[in-house]
Amino acid sequence: MILGAHVSTSGGVSKAPLHAKTLRTHAFQIFTKNQNRWKQKALDNKEIDRYLKNCEECGIRYTVAHDSYLINLCAITDEKLNRSREAFLDEITRADQLQIPYLVTHPGSHMKSGEEIGLKRVAESVRILFDQTPDAKVRVLLETTAGQGSNLGYRFEHIAELIRLIDCDERLGVCVDTCHIFAAGYDIRDKDAYDKVFQEFDDVIGLDKLYAFHLNDSKKDLTSRVDRHENIGDGKIGIEAFRLLLNDKRFADIPGLLETPGEMEGYAKNLEVLGIL
Repeated sequence: MILGAHVSTSGGVSKAPLHAKTLRTHAFQIFTKNQNRWKQKALDNKEIDRYLKNCEECGIRYTVAHDSYLINLCAITDEKLNRSREAFLDEITRADQLQIPYLVTHPGSHMKSGEEIGLKRVAESVRILFDQTPDAKVRVLLETTAGQGSNLGYRFEHIAELIRLIDCDERLGVCVDTCHIFAAGYDIRDKDAYDKVFQEFDDVIGLDKLYAFHLNDSKKDLTSRVDRHENIGDGKIGIEAFRLLLNDKRFADIPGLLETPGEMEGYAKNLEVLGIL
């Protein structure tokens, strides 16, 4: 697995590769704009050039963008839905400008409208956005979720249904978050459980659609449906699941990105733990 972390872009996106180099990793994830704002000024061409140059000089192999937390592609009001679609369109544009191959998104929250309706609305939103960006190269990765509140994506069947409804395999993929799947009820703490979960993933979705991992332990128990990240080995998942993941040859060339507490200092400690597994 190609290890990395979600790094800061404070001072400009061009700083991200430098942070990854500090961690001695060859992959990173970023927000391409402030994740808590609907709109932000367009990327500066000089900053884009600096970013691409730094990625090359720092030996970066994989880059991943994560969309804004404000976006809900199955929002129940027209105003929120339209703003979400506009914001996601901007996310696609920015990722393409930065030549980022993967854009991770949470499927969305159905807001008590029901899972079936919510999934159909997400699929409709993504299809509309794909139609608006026919030449975009970035692949949208649907992230597995913990299922907190009315969040969709906590069952593999949700992800599979979205892929079926959107019907655009060349532009879609999946990002598995270890904390999220555990909180959603997928136990990966020992080899038998781990093998069962990824066999189920393969049966329901297909391992060929898995393009990235978020590597996080969980503060909360199995099936808690609560999304709270913990440092590797310090949470309810424990170290063995990560040992199994990092030694799984099927995932040898897939980015595994930390979103653990403590940012750079915390990442360095977690990478040290992962490095000896």
